[in-house]
Amino acid sequence: MTGASDSAHLSTLLESERETLLGRWVEIVAATMRGRLTADELRVELGELYALIERAVLGGDDEAAGELRAALGEISRSRARQGFTPTETATSVFALKQAVLERVEASADTAAYAEFAAFSSRVDELGLVTFETYAAAREQVIADQMEQLLELSTPVVKLWDGILGVPLVGTLDSARTQVVMESLLERLVETGSQIAILDITGVPAVDTEVAQHLLKTVMAARLMGTECVISGIRPQIAQTIVALGVEFGEIATKATLADALAYALDKTGAHPGERTGA
Repeated sequence: MTGASDSAHLSTLLESERETLLGRWVEIVAATMRGRLTADELRVELGELYALIERAVLGGDDEAAGELRAALGEISRSRARQGFTPTETATSVFALKQAVLERVEASADTAAYAEFAAFSSRVDELGLVTFETYAAAREQVIADQMEQLLELSTPVVKLWDGILGVPLVGTLDSARTQVVMESLLERLVETGSQIAILDITGVPAVDTEVAQHLLKTVMAARLMGTECVISGIRPQIAQTIVALGVEFGEIATKATLADALAYALDKTGAHPGERTGA
């Protein structure tokens, strides 16, 4: 880390020209924000970083260095959640070099200019911190969004007393199968339903893997004492299943959800006019 004695001239410049440098830094960064953050918001954010950079980069304060990394990490995570790109995020740090270099050149202080190279290298390191933190934060955001989408795309609904429906739409992969099973089993515990209808009308294609995922879900439900019915077996899907040699065994299959519901009502002995709850 650059010590205070190695950057005395630059430290003096940053201290004496603080308001001018901070204002210029805010101006440069604001130009890349496209109105997503106000100048006042940036001034508060960058003002904190400026003070920490003075202490950590030029003053050699190890405690401030830790605070600086933490502050950069929080800014990066915030930018990731707000949809900024990693380049836009890192630019918020790199722009300080431009602001400082302009003042150094204007001051004609050759000693400060000589010290600027080391300062520039340290700011580059700080910029890399934002890239690393941004990448990790963005991956977490994406993972959270995928989990939320999986939950939204696999609802378990009560069709009738003792009958649950699971409308499946899109590709049925391992991750989604796990969510379907967990959601279904939780609802079975809550409702004590006797029959669950897995409707695959919205599943574009059924291959061996999809069939195996369906069978796993059926077996999990059976362990809870619930019979499963698979509906939405279109002609092309039926042909594919036969061609693949997939055996559904004793699992009831129906062409439409209406057929499956009629089957379930008959199995439970319920009739539309005898419905007792939603």
